[in-house]
Amino acid sequence: MASPVARERVVAWFDPEGDYLEVLFDDRVGFFTQTADDRVMARVDADGNVIGFSILGVNSIKKEPLRVELPQVSP
Repeated sequence: MASPVARERVVAWFDPEGDYLEVLFDDRVGFFTQTADDRVMARVDADGNVIGFSILGVNSIKKEPLRVELPQVSP
């Protein structure tokens, strides 16, 4: 189920040599957790809130969009 994400500011960083993209919704301390796609990691805070994500191998995304469910906020 998709839900709209309202953010005032998003920070994106791309490393072309590492073929790595990181998008942060918040500056809070967090850690990466796996998703269903090995190329995508979700960054979550201590409460389980998604505060960003990263994609490894961005240049391999050519013909089809990359679709990955990020974890839901823990209750």
